[in-house]
Amino acid sequence: MVYFDVIIVGSGVAGLSAAVSAAEQGLDVCVLTKEKEISECNTFYAQGGIVSDGENDSTGLLVKDIMAAGSNINCIGAVRYVAKQGPKTVQEYLIGKAKVPFCRKEDNSLDWTREAAHSVRRILHAKDESGKAIELGLLSYAEKFKSITFLNEYVAIDIITNTHHSRRSEERYRKPRALGVYALDLKKEVVVPLFSGAVILAAGGVGNLFQHTSNPKGAVGDGVAMAYRAGAAILNAEFVQFHPTVLFHRDVKRFLISESLRGEGAKLMNRNGEYFMSRYNQEQKDLAPRDEVARAIYREIEMDGNGYVYLDTTCIKDISLPDRFPAIYTTCKSVGIDISKEPVPVVPAAHYFCGGIKVDLSGKTSIKNLYAAGENACTGVHGANRLASVSLLEGLVYGVHIGKNIKDEIRKPKKELIASIPEWIYPRAEEDFDPVLINHDMINIQMTMWNYAGIVRTQKRLTRVRNDLNYLSHRIEQFYKTAKLSRDIIELRNAVVTAGIIAEAALKNQTSIGCHYIR
Repeated sequence: MVYFDVIIVGSGVAGLSAAVSAAEQGLDVCVLTKEKEISECNTFYAQGGIVSDGENDSTGLLVKDIMAAGSNINCIGAVRYVAKQGPKTVQEYLIGKAKVPFCRKEDNSLDWTREAAHSVRRILHAKDESGKAIELGLLSYAEKFKSITFLNEYVAIDIITNTHHSRRSEERYRKPRALGVYALDLKKEVVVPLFSGAVILAAGGVGNLFQHTSNPKGAVGDGVAMAYRAGAAILNAEFVQFHPTVLFHRDVKRFLISESLRGEGAKLMNRNGEYFMSRYNQEQKDLAPRDEVARAIYREIEMDGNGYVYLDTTCIKDISLPDRFPAIYTTCKSVGIDISKEPVPVVPAAHYFCGGIKVDLSGKTSIKNLYAAGENACTGVHGANRLASVSLLEGLVYGVHIGKNIKDEIRKPKKELIASIPEWIYPRAEEDFDPVLINHDMINIQMTMWNYAGIVRTQKRLTRVRNDLNYLSHRIEQFYKTAKLSRDIIELRNAVVTAGIIAEAALKNQTSIGCHYIR
């Protein structure tokens, strides 16, 4: 039997912050990631930065901005908690312990930038590679703890619970309790049960369920699907945020063009050379909330049929673009676009999941000993739409909070209960892995979600996507039960489950609000 005090699924900002804060309490922690590199996650690719206490700022002002962006359906308690604890946690963990090299001014004071729907400049950044700096800083700090075990290339399959997996018949009458996870060791191609006193899901987002996304390939809703199958409550699943500006180029996929460029003065322009955002939001214009900007671009593309618009970065005059945005400048330059001299072609793309596994203010789900943090969790902070650069802050705050307080909640499962959990049952006759079928089904999900449950939705489209996914789900589940396990098959199974959850939630909510827009 392999036992840890805490098992964390995911190694982004939420997972690593939970790991280090739990290790600081003397707990034995295991961090699982399906990737070869521990740092490969959504956090690594975040560009803009993380909210802190900026110039002329206050907790109340940040709360007001978060609520406004979320259409005021946010959980006010969660918003206040993150707004109050966030700056202190950034200072203690990211600046103090992880030594994240945030940009500073000539006097060595921290340099804040601004993004859409923020009232003031309050976002700390490491140029345009802020997520990378945060991820590597936290990872470096985490690696100092001997009590943290990293298992890379381990794919979590399902949460082990007493009510679903135990062979003791009396367990079915008790409250559900997380006991660990079944995980596929990709190197040895075997499934192992890993037991723990608590499980924290920090498995990232859902962007790769859509044809166009800024997310890495692995973002298929693993955490949400696992929690759903275990019986945990899911909330606000209809709210999928689409980032307005991802580079439109055949040779570069999934590359984000940071909102910070608009914060520094860049303007959106259609193919006729018109700055169009004043037609959609006269007050905030290019710094309107992301859902409004994404829909505005969608409409401009619909009207001219050319497939993209431009971000005019030549409007930025007071800063050096190669110095301030080196990753964006270099990537665009590699495909022949000089952002200091010409505009950048951009399109909206699936970016951030505002819903997820329902948790309380302590990060607890509806299942005992199961926690969730980061993008796969729904704390209520984001409401109907996320305010820029609050996601990293939310993941950090809740990760640290869970890690610091989980020690008092952990109860090691009794030996008899663990002994009642069976080893993984393999199919008697495993079907051969067929990458063509798996790839086709994933593309089918992505196209269906993009066309019918994307930036602009209708009741007819949502009815179609629900019905199509229901049919596809049955077929994939039957295939999963007979196939030789692989990462791709596990991801496909999770993808169709999470896509179905999003579609069903969108169909039930007939009110246009935030990033759930019904036409």
